[in-house]
Amino acid sequence: MKVFNILSKPGKKLVLLIDPDKYSVHSLIATLFAADESKVSLIMVGGSLVSDRIDSTVEIIKKHTNIPVVLFPGSLLQLTNKADAVLLLSLISGRNADYLIGNHVLAAPFLKKSGLEIIPTGYILMGEGNGSSVEYISNTKPIPSDKYDLVVATALAGELMGNRLIYLESGSGAGVPAHPDLIREVKRNISLPLIVGGGICKPEQVYDISKAGADIIVVGNAVENNIDVLDSFAKAMK
Repeated sequence: MKVFNILSKPGKKLVLLIDPDKYSVHSLIATLFAADESKVSLIMVGGSLVSDRIDSTVEIIKKHTNIPVVLFPGSLLQLTNKADAVLLLSLISGRNADYLIGNHVLAAPFLKKSGLEIIPTGYILMGEGNGSSVEYISNTKPIPSDKYDLVVATALAGELMGNRLIYLESGSGAGVPAHPDLIREVKRNISLPLIVGGGICKPEQVYDISKAGADIIVVGNAVENNIDVLDSFAKAMK
């Protein structure tokens, strides 16, 4: 099944984000076992910083689980044809041309030949400008979390521009995730599948975000610190 079909079919999806720099081979395999047990829908691979372990990380994941693998590239160096799909991210909350079209032009020849399923994704960074990794690397400012009208308008613009997914991101290591009221407003105004990630570390947050309208919830940092929390996240979504 195509990855986009998995993401767009009815029902809530839990996605595990793997940053290759944060895992040893042993801890990665243990985490993959937990992902299988928790029935994670997809595994995303990527991060804000440059990593030279994308190929080997994806190979280990493919060897130890049948969960589809989607690239979540923070740079052109985080591309590989060994995955199943790639989120072609346009940072529509920012005004850095490299993250709107520049890097896409450079990556296009590789992506065309790669055989990867390409999923255009409108990526919206939110927060209070406290220096998240995404903010620093992309050299863009997040949309303030309390500016609901701006976030909604940006998400709507992303849909009208032809993106197939909208991704609300509170930033790597964010202190708090997107507020349920904001998620509800965005979901009410778009017809695309809605991804929410960043700052999610408690099962009750997963529950609230899911109930507010998120179709896909991405968790990463919390699982790096404690793989047992993955099962509680999965149960919270149910």
